Amino acid sequence: MDPRDRIATFKIHIAQTPDDPFPRYALAMEYRSQGHVDKSKLVFRDLIAQFPDYVPTYLMYGSTLVELGEKDAAREVFTKGIEVAGRKRDAHAKNELQDALEHLRRDS
Repeated sequence: MDPRDRIATFKIHIAQTPDDPFPRYALAMEYRSQGHVDKSKLVFRDLIAQFPDYVPTYLMYGSTLVELGEKDAAREVFTKGIEVAGRKRDAHAKNELQDALEHLRRDS
């Protein structure tokens, strides 16, 4: 499938299921995989604003910010994600976010 078709498909799913965070997450990931990191960042930012309890967003959004050199913002996202994952009792995600935050601290 043409990458532009995937983006169009995700946008259609977003319009059809506005209360489902996954199509937005998939759109952000598709932008990122195509090298459109700035667009990915914007979709992740909006996703967290609309669905703050959608745990998978935090690791990928923080990683996107790291890729863009926005380390302070990434720290904030990872830290918030740790809090959300803990509240949601998602130990796996919490550990991944803690590892990402620790890795970022070591590299700074």
